[in-house]
Amino acid sequence: MRTLPVGDRALLVELADGEETAALHAELLRRRAEGALPPVGEIVPAARTVLLDGLDDPAGFAAGLAGWKIPAARTRVTDTVELPVRYDGPDLADVAALWGVREEEAVRIHSTAEFRVAFCGFAPGFGYLTGLGERYAVPRRATPRTAVPAGAVALAGPYTGVYPRSSPGGWQLIGTTDAVLWDPARAPAALLTPGARVRFRAVDGNAGGDEHTKSDEGAV
Repeated sequence: MRTLPVGDRALLVELADGEETAALHAELLRRRAEGALPPVGEIVPAARTVLLDGLDDPAGFAAGLAGWKIPAARTRVTDTVELPVRYDGPDLADVAALWGVREEEAVRIHSTAEFRVAFCGFAPGFGYLTGLGERYAVPRRATPRTAVPAGAVALAGPYTGVYPRSSPGGWQLIGTTDAVLWDPARAPAALLTPGARVRFRAVDGNAGGDEHTKSDEGAV
C-alpha cells in the first residue's frame, strides 16, 4: 500500500490489486459508519486505488493508515439489483467463441453469475462489475464503435458494464437492458454504486419498460 497526496486535502491510496482495494474501501465505509473515521468528503474506489477527498490532515491520516489491520472484504449487506437483459448483442457470438461455448451457454454463464460493483467511472452511472473472473476475461474490440446505445450490456477484460447513455466504446456488446442507470432526479442518481450486488436476468425480446428489481438476500 502506498499513499500519495493530492492537492491540500486529498489522499490517493494505491493498492496491489482489486481485492485489496475492495477490502480497504469496505473498511473505510465501516469506520465512517461507526464514527471512527476523521471527517472526509468523498471516498472513491477505482481498480487499484482509493481516493479520499476533503481530509483536514491527509499526512496524518496516511501515517495512521499504515498501522491499520484491514480484513478481507465481504460483500456488504445490501439489496441485489436485478437487471433484465435481452441477450441480443452483436458481439455475443464472438464472446461465446472466445469462451469455447455455444451462445446459449454464454448467456447461462453470464446470467447465473453474481456480480459486485467494484468501482464506477467512465460516465455517470457506469459501474465496473466483477464476478466472472479471469477465466472469462475478453479483450476490447480492436476498433471501438463510434456509438454504443444506452443500456448496452458489455464485457471487457474481467469486467461487465452497462452503458448508461449512448457514447463511443470498445467493449464487447452481449445484450441490452431498459433499466435506467443514471437519473439525476433519483437518490442516489446512480442505480449501481460501489459494493452493490448485481444479477442479470435473461428475458425474451418482448420484455421492456424501465424494469429493474431489488431483492434482499443478505451477505455472502
